[in-house]
Amino acid sequence: MQHKGTVRLETDRLILRRFRLDDSGAAFQNWTSDKRVTEFLRWPAHDTVNTTKKIIQTWVDGYARDDFYQWAIVLKNNGNGPVGTISVVDRNDALNILHIGYCIGSRWWNQGITSEAFSGIISFLFEQVKANRIESQHDPRNPNSGKVMIKCGLKYEGTLRQADISNKGVVDAAVYSILADEYFSKQAQCKKRSGNTVQF
Repeated sequence: MQHKGTVRLETDRLILRRFRLDDSGAAFQNWTSDKRVTEFLRWPAHDTVNTTKKIIQTWVDGYARDDFYQWAIVLKNNGNGPVGTISVVDRNDALNILHIGYCIGSRWWNQGITSEAFSGIISFLFEQVKANRIESQHDPRNPNSGKVMIKCGLKYEGTLRQADISNKGVVDAAVYSILADEYFSKQAQCKKRSGNTVQF
């Protein structure tokens, strides 16, 4: 892969940018303290903004590396405070695989925001970073997360039994992926039909 680091990206409604330490208050208010958000995640809701601040500091430090990807999701019509995050949570450089994780404040659920952010980074990771496989997974008891993956063009591959851990304990993992040739084939088909590229 040709790692580029967390570069600023833009979609119709969103700006995807690097976190700053002064995002801590908005992050704490909008999602890190929200137990509905963290129900199916590996980390517990934050009790204080200082916990969020410490995490964001590690992200800010991580931006020194070109293989570190952690975006703040910012709504263009909602000021400059982030409402969620999307990131590469694991990778396999030998196989050019990137594993994506995301979370967004519950007040912004069911508005297509997460899928718009995911589609934006899919294009970047295939076209510029040269990933071959982008994958993600979710607890089957959290089906809305899977709907995001399907909307973004990922295909369901199967469910690994008791293969993950979260605030629910040991859980199953429903796995989805999209391959570079699938992405570029879809882009070519859509361009041929309409003369324009299209996002998943």
